[in-house]
Amino acid sequence: MIDTLRIFAPLAWRNLWRNPRRTLITLIVVSVGLWSVLAFNSFLEAWTQASKDTTLKLLLGQGQIHAPGYMDDPGVEKLMPPPDATLRAALDDPRIASWAMRLVVPAVVQSEYKTLPVMVVGVDPKSERKVSSIPGKVVAGRYLSGPRDDGVVIGQHLADRLKTGLGRRVILMSQGADGKLAQQSFDIVGLYDADQQTEDYYVFTGRKAEQEFLGLSGQIAEIVFTIPREADLAPVIADLQKAAPALDVRSWKKLSPFLAATNAFMGGFIYIWLAVVFTLMAIGIVNTQLMAVFERTHEFGLLQALGMKPRLILIMVTMESTLLIGLGVVVGAIIAAATIWAARDGIDLSAFAKGLELVQGGQILFPKFDGRAFFEFSLAIWLLGIAVALWPAWRASRASPVEVMRQTT
Repeated sequence: MIDTLRIFAPLAWRNLWRNPRRTLITLIVVSVGLWSVLAFNSFLEAWTQASKDTTLKLLLGQGQIHAPGYMDDPGVEKLMPPPDATLRAALDDPRIASWAMRLVVPAVVQSEYKTLPVMVVGVDPKSERKVSSIPGKVVAGRYLSGPRDDGVVIGQHLADRLKTGLGRRVILMSQGADGKLAQQSFDIVGLYDADQQTEDYYVFTGRKAEQEFLGLSGQIAEIVFTIPREADLAPVIADLQKAAPALDVRSWKKLSPFLAATNAFMGGFIYIWLAVVFTLMAIGIVNTQLMAVFERTHEFGLLQALGMKPRLILIMVTMESTLLIGLGVVVGAIIAAATIWAARDGIDLSAFAKGLELVQGGQILFPKFDGRAFFEFSLAIWLLGIAVALWPAWRASRASPVEVMRQTT
């Protein structure tokens, strides 16, 4: 078999270039198809990662810890004490990059002109900067200076809706620890720019200042933590659940099912695109290979008349397709790698910032070279292309010497 391949390989390569135009058309079909799959996969992964990072770094983190029932009915009745020594030791695990405590309760904010529902988030600014991107999104005024800072930072869109602004005062009203209405005026010390939903819904103040406002004695609503490596998420969640069995420990996938579903869908969408591309490629490959077979029917019949077995004709034509599709795969992979390399410094989508805010999409995409994806998709295209080309090769092997001789006489 090795000797047969060694003999037919040069012959198959020469046969490819008997019709350079047809060969180039097939090369273009295969290379462009593979390039679109590899480049699209890289850009899709970059988009998915950017959107995921944007959402997680905003407020969600990789996971959160709450008192049982808080997620169903957030309020002062469902708060928890600060972490004990066991939970702190688990949170200080090297796999956890950072963590922060927050006091988050529903409230009403009132300006001179309007009253709107919000969530008041009490934070420790030093810890919050490590787990959230909000402190870096302040575009006017300043962020909070400490946990006792009784100023508030609100979203730009919320300020517009309240018809208020930096340096003005608003009144926050919420249920206090005694069950009665607690209300207090706060100075607006900063405005932040995020997606519209976040701007409209979240108001930030110092954690201790909010505790005093509500009459609490140190209780918190949640602990948010970040984990650099996604592979560490499940074991870290398990360790935290062991350290605090009475608390509700959830990963971002359970905190935001929509984001998890979107992330999973984007991961599988590339295979849908692969199926579409391959279908189009298969049509092109079959058409061009059948044309080549029909044009060489006399040649195949004559070879059989001279003693060549149909099996050897099948091997020769299949080898031609193998070399042709293989060359197209190599060219497509090279072009895809060059495309990704050209975008290594990032793709700036800030011109579409308003639209991206609606889906919390990242404004800068960083496509990365994925060697595994290159190998798997290239091999899949090559093998599937060869499989499609087997039908024209089989047709070539079925050429009848008698029919060929009758057609030529």
